[in-house]
Amino acid sequence: MSERVGPAHPPLWRDRHFGAYWAAQSLSATGDSFAYIAVPLLVLHATGSVAQMGLLTAVAGAASVGAGVFGGVLVDRYDRRTLMIAADLARLVLYGLIPLAWLGGPQIWLLFVVLPICEAVGMVFQVAAVTAVRNLVDRDRITEANGRLQATFAAAAVGGPLLAGVVSARFGPTAAIAINAASFALSAAGLWLVRLRRPTEGEGTGGGPGRGTRLAEFLAGARFLWRQPVLRSLTVLLSIFIFLTYGLTDVLIYHVKHDLGGSDRTIGTVLGLAALGTIAGALLVAPLRRRRGFGVTWIGAVSMSGLAIAGIGVVGTVPGVTVLTAVYLCGVSVGGICSMSLRQEITPDHLLGRVTSAFWSTHYALGPAGAAVLTWAAGRYGVTAVTLAAGAGCLLVALGALFTPIRHAGSEPVVHRSEPERATT
Repeated sequence: MSERVGPAHPPLWRDRHFGAYWAAQSLSATGDSFAYIAVPLLVLHATGSVAQMGLLTAVAGAASVGAGVFGGVLVDRYDRRTLMIAADLARLVLYGLIPLAWLGGPQIWLLFVVLPICEAVGMVFQVAAVTAVRNLVDRDRITEANGRLQATFAAAAVGGPLLAGVVSARFGPTAAIAINAASFALSAAGLWLVRLRRPTEGEGTGGGPGRGTRLAEFLAGARFLWRQPVLRSLTVLLSIFIFLTYGLTDVLIYHVKHDLGGSDRTIGTVLGLAALGTIAGALLVAPLRRRRGFGVTWIGAVSMSGLAIAGIGVVGTVPGVTVLTAVYLCGVSVGGICSMSLRQEITPDHLLGRVTSAFWSTHYALGPAGAAVLTWAAGRYGVTAVTLAAGAGCLLVALGALFTPIRHAGSEPVVHRSEPERATT
């Protein structure tokens, strides 16, 4: 066995390759947080419509889901680091087009062209990024590594929106998008310094003459996903959760700007401070999972998110919205890291890309429709009615999990490496 165990483990921060990967992802996350604010603001400034914001989110989300069908196949067939660098460079060019085109005035149509492509490329990047963790650290440190990565991403998400709000208020949202584009160049440079471990014997990439069509390879990941009782239940319940929350950022930005009279800088401050909840979740998830087990931790996180969403439209102050958004993001962080770590732990390396893309493609499939419905309803019936309905729906998701194998899932699932294609119990 080539993996290090016990005392041989160096601290993660002293692992040069993990450190380079960590830094590259943090730079990319900081840039993403600029687009997170700037793209909805561009649409809102040009059209004044929350429904248009939701439509763009829906179109981009649909492209992301579509890319998930072949993204996992690419990740399992080809070098993961090379794919990530190529995705970063592609997004550098695509996002760079937006501020250049906007020099001649608002170009909403360009957003509907560029953003879906960026989201499709981003899906491939994210699948590769998740699977790369498996090739950077030993299996017993996956949750720790994910927690550290997510905590750093969240820290970047605190400063990013704050700066994006300032930049957007002073120089316009296009300047914030230009900063996002530049961040992809820095991320690609950092990834160039990373070297991933080779899969251990018996967990190869699955290449060679035995490979089938892209659809057949994708379905291999979907079959593994469906045969795992906990992963199957997570996929179904997360599909509902994503439908209810995919358009929440658009609704939140509209609520702060339209209902509460906030400025672009206020929006950046709200989302930046709320990201502290993501940091808290990332730091809490590993000890919570060790002490309470997967099931209790995941169900509790979803319940907390649902309660927070319900309250966002009820409180009438910017500070109240900020606190509740932080609570919501904390729950999302804990639940997301739990499910991601479980998937990494129990999936053989040669299937990990396809299982990840099948997992994301399936439970994000309803997201675009959810974003369109949520933002349309917010414009028609008001934010309060929408957040109360969405929050109640999330609580029902948590309740439903009590009647699935998720409830009894322990902190460390059993893995049968000798039979990777069969379901484990």
